[in-house]
Amino acid sequence: MRLRSLALAAALLFASVHAASAQVIIDTDVGDDVDDAFAIDLALASPEMKILGIGGAWGDTALRARMLDRMLCETGRTDIPVTAGVPTTPKFAFTQAPWANAGIARAHKDGVAFLLDQIRAHPNEITLLALGPLTNIGAAIDRDPATFRKLKRVVLMGGAIHRGYGPPGTAPAPEYNIASDPKSAQKLLASGVPLFFLPLDSTQLKFDDTKRAQLASISTPMTDSLQILIAEWMQGSHQPTPTLFDAVAAAYTLDPASCPMTPLHLEIDDKGMTIAGTGTPNASACLTAMPDAFFAILMPRLLNQKLIGTQACLAQPAK
Repeated sequence: MRLRSLALAAALLFASVHAASAQVIIDTDVGDDVDDAFAIDLALASPEMKILGIGGAWGDTALRARMLDRMLCETGRTDIPVTAGVPTTPKFAFTQAPWANAGIARAHKDGVAFLLDQIRAHPNEITLLALGPLTNIGAAIDRDPATFRKLKRVVLMGGAIHRGYGPPGTAPAPEYNIASDPKSAQKLLASGVPLFFLPLDSTQLKFDDTKRAQLASISTPMTDSLQILIAEWMQGSHQPTPTLFDAVAAAYTLDPASCPMTPLHLEIDDKGMTIAGTGTPNASACLTAMPDAFFAILMPRLLNQKLIGTQACLAQPAK
């Protein structure tokens, strides 16, 4: 009964989608934590989101792009351009490298140039969904700040305003995406683009055993891949349960009602602390977790994917 209800909910949702689509570019450090994969799959499963491109951010951006290629191939979305951003020295293990390396290797265009070109082609129309450290974004601002200001908005998973990693009441601490490159985060905050933060305050939602059992109840390329990516992440991170930080930001991009925003004056210090001050608001942030609204968006979309073949998406063994 539960699966039939989810299927009905998804069918009604998909039937209500208008022809007009939100235009989105995704910047992601997919492959370290598994929440990026959930966020990307949610976007791919949402027909009202027109994805203009997806770029690898931070660390081994070439391997991230290779992983993105495989994700798009397996879901039949090879029409979406994949780019590689500015490589950096990674701080943590690429936990999903085995799955990523099984994809087909190819060259990718510069993610920073692609972002700026798309903004020029679609001024004041693009939402940038930022799911990792903000190095690519800082580079784009340095390269052409006037063009960057023509983004419609930036929705980012980042910051810790009243809550750090842990349960409500945990003291704020530098959040990973912001703290990895505080200078780029400061540039973004000063850019003049409308900013919507999904901080630790609202994004620490667990993909628990009940949700995993629902995911295991069907088999599509998307859900099968997610199961493997979860297992690789668990082995590499030694953590038992995914926290879907980035997927909350993707859900907000689809439906702002899923995480209501509060206007704030935010500052970011050199250690990556996100500090709410008393000045004129320069950003908005969702400060309260909304798990029911979030999972009502996520689960029906993940559980209602079409079957698409995967064999052409894998690298051929060396002879």
